Amino acid sequence: MNDKITNWTRADDAMIETAIRRGATRRELLQLMLAGGVAMSAGGLILGRASQAVAATPVAGGALKAAGWSSSTADTLDPAKASLSTDYVRCCAFYNRLTYIQSDGTPRMELAESVETKDAKVWTIKLRSGVTFHDGKPLTADDVVFSMKRHLDPAVGSKVAKIAKQMTGFKAVDKLTVEITLETANADLPMILGMHHFMIVADGTTDFSKGNGTGAFVREVFEPGVRSVGLKNKNYWKPDHPNVDSFEFFAIAEDNARVNALLSGDIHLAAAINPRSVRLVDGKEGFFLNKTTAGNYTNLNIRLDTAPGDKKGFVEGMKYLINREQIQKSALRGLAEIGNDQPISPSNFYYNGDLKPKAFDPEKAKFLFEKAGLLGQSIPVIASDAANSAIDMAMIVQAAGAEIGMKFDVQRVPSDGYWDNYWLKAPIHFGNINPRPTPDILFSLLYASDAPWNESQYKSEKFDRMLLEARGSLDQAKRREIYNEMQVMVSEEAGTIIPAYLSNVDAVSSKVKGLETNPLGGMMGYSFPEYIWLEG
Repeated sequence: MNDKITNWTRADDAMIETAIRRGATRRELLQLMLAGGVAMSAGGLILGRASQAVAATPVAGGALKAAGWSSSTADTLDPAKASLSTDYVRCCAFYNRLTYIQSDGTPRMELAESVETKDAKVWTIKLRSGVTFHDGKPLTADDVVFSMKRHLDPAVGSKVAKIAKQMTGFKAVDKLTVEITLETANADLPMILGMHHFMIVADGTTDFSKGNGTGAFVREVFEPGVRSVGLKNKNYWKPDHPNVDSFEFFAIAEDNARVNALLSGDIHLAAAINPRSVRLVDGKEGFFLNKTTAGNYTNLNIRLDTAPGDKKGFVEGMKYLINREQIQKSALRGLAEIGNDQPISPSNFYYNGDLKPKAFDPEKAKFLFEKAGLLGQSIPVIASDAANSAIDMAMIVQAAGAEIGMKFDVQRVPSDGYWDNYWLKAPIHFGNINPRPTPDILFSLLYASDAPWNESQYKSEKFDRMLLEARGSLDQAKRREIYNEMQVMVSEEAGTIIPAYLSNVDAVSSKVKGLETNPLGGMMGYSFPEYIWLEG
């Protein structure tokens, strides 16, 4: 057999790959190889090799359709205001960032050619030349300055205003050079610039419904709460992207309906399906599950500034009443890693592996509830499908409470309006936090005394001081030491219970190729339309 294939070359492999792409049958391919002197026993080996090469080589063309789980009439193409997965997907398609956070959690340059500093306080950003917006306007330093300064304007309502507040000086040094000065040193700026909200928009933009960015797709349709359609940007500065000719994205709130749309061929990707729906896809020919455990979590929030969270011992008792293993195995069907009540996941470099989660101890919880004077009282718990698996988690907590005489009145409310009407407001409620790339971002958004999303109203001057100290340090060992202690503080003192880090599961057609995991979340950190391709 070896003699038979001695003269089979890479050019011959390429010939077979081309034939596969043209739709040749297996019989025709084997005949082609036999004519080239390949033994029948070796044909399968070569055919398999060629098929793998074809699968890994991007194919141009096709109309991509995908469905997320959330949308509303407040959907926006303004990156600064983006808050839902549908917003992030569109922004990633229509705009670019200065940096892009890769699958390994490190930043690579995107619109920036370089991001450099000597002191972590004054940063110089060199921009790529030859980049244009969809309307033909060239990218300049003025666009970057405008995009960054918008986050500081209260009238804009930026979702990352707290993070952007550290940027105190902006200067267009020349047409392609920007200087950003920070209030205090922050070694994480290249990572921060890779967040979805820091997309670059054209200087002076006031109408964001056009989606006029530098991104891989040009906005064709934008109907808030309904759907979006993007067409391939033929003048895109990355000549090898995107692969598909168009993409359509919309939301199907109900998990089974989203999966059924995939199975029927109406869509190519059903995002973030819950553990109950995984069984509908798992093992089905023609489909696969793309799993990412990057720090997404559903948490139970107890506000410390109102009853019953202001009663000493209640929050601690709740942490002992949480059966994390049962939540992991039953509510999340094993698609999760056990959490220790702080937001930094095991996939993060700064994760404190020595911090153990509280054990399930109903008797200890009962003692603490009794001491707080709450045992036997009816305690309302707001839950909604808006937060992944929150209903299942609430039922587990309710059952555990009933065993010790603690009454939890689980009030199930609709997904529509949940984030405006209940999240951050109800005394006890569930949240759902998307992955963030750095501890500083997580702590700044969720646990600093003035954090915009301070879910339990946790306040600590010591924590705030440590946050600033770690932010400005270029000493990785020192930063790790500080972040380890801050994780302990959140776990012990805050009113947020994080029982598990969820594995985000996207159900995908096997026609979709090139999909990778990303630390910013599922759907390739929401940037999948630019990078995937459709087979056949």
